[in-house]
Amino acid sequence: MGTPEFPDLGKHCSVDICKQIDFLPFTCDRCLQVFCLDHRSYMKHSCPKGDREDVTVVICPLCAKGVRLNPNEDPNITWEKHVNTDCDPSNYEKATKKKKCPVPRCKEQLTFSNTIKCRDCNVDHCLKHRFGPDHTCPGPRKPEPSFLSFMSGGSSSSKKEAKTTRPNNKPSSSSRWSNLLSSAEAGISKLGNDISNKLQFSSSSSGSSGNGGMVEVCPQCGARFSSVAVLVEHVEKTHERNKKQSHGKSHKY
Repeated sequence: MGTPEFPDLGKHCSVDICKQIDFLPFTCDRCLQVFCLDHRSYMKHSCPKGDREDVTVVICPLCAKGVRLNPNEDPNITWEKHVNTDCDPSNYEKATKKKKCPVPRCKEQLTFSNTIKCRDCNVDHCLKHRFGPDHTCPGPRKPEPSFLSFMSGGSSSSKKEAKTTRPNNKPSSSSRWSNLLSSAEAGISKLGNDISNKLQFSSSSSGSSGNGGMVEVCPQCGARFSSVAVLVEHVEKTHERNKKQSHGKSHKY
């Protein structure tokens, strides 16, 4: 066996009728014996430990649960243990019945690809009834206190209208959606008015600062002007005229 250079190269197959030398032998992970290519599987060399780590599961026809068979135990004993301890026939309908869309008169079965959970009511629906108005959703969750304080202007009026129209009955889903929409529109309009008022105040303040910021001063009378051109016009009309009049009176004398 082997060669002079590699005396330990290759091993004989452990099967008695084979004993073939294989230079790339296989070692069984159950019985730890060496086999050739033809006898490497558990079935080919009749491995006594080949089925100890196999997993076999039988579905119970009564409760639709999986029953794992123990290789070291009789399957009939394993089945009797399951029936006496873990078997629950009421679970059969839950496990085998397919889930459907909860909308009345909708027969669509909910699968992995056509199921959408509503963000407001947390209930699974089909694609056709995924929106709130389509499955009579009770409406979105209650908004945060900061959002309520921001919407207090518009929501108060909508609440009064809802109380006067339906004092004894609970508001429907459509009325809740309309109230939410009206309150949002009122809050947006209020925000727009505040922004426009701030813009008008800033423009008026900038205009007043521009009118009061006269930096050009007349050196003769101390009057203030907003530009040099206005100052020159003032000097020519007022002071030059006064100089000419006083110069003429001096020549007469």
